[in-house]
Amino acid sequence: MAKRKVRTGRGTKIIEVDDDSSWAGNDFKKMQEARKKAASDKYISVGRGTGKIKFGDIQSTPERSTKGLWVSSGRGTGKRKLEK
Repeated sequence: MAKRKVRTGRGTKIIEVDDDSSWAGNDFKKMQEARKKAASDKYISVGRGTGKIKFGDIQSTPERSTKGLWVSSGRGTGKRKLEK
């Protein structure tokens, strides 16, 4: 099994992970849902650490299309329309 180097913590730290780990896409969403179900009774802090809610109470975000949205480029002076 191959290892891959991944930057973390604002780019200041490098960790080695398995090559088959899921970092994005549908695999990540499935892993995230499994974590949410496993830890549904635990609390997380919100609002700059002033409040707490149950992890299972967080709603899942629906998929939405980015087609037709404008994205700024450069230093905010240019823009382009997304095709996908």
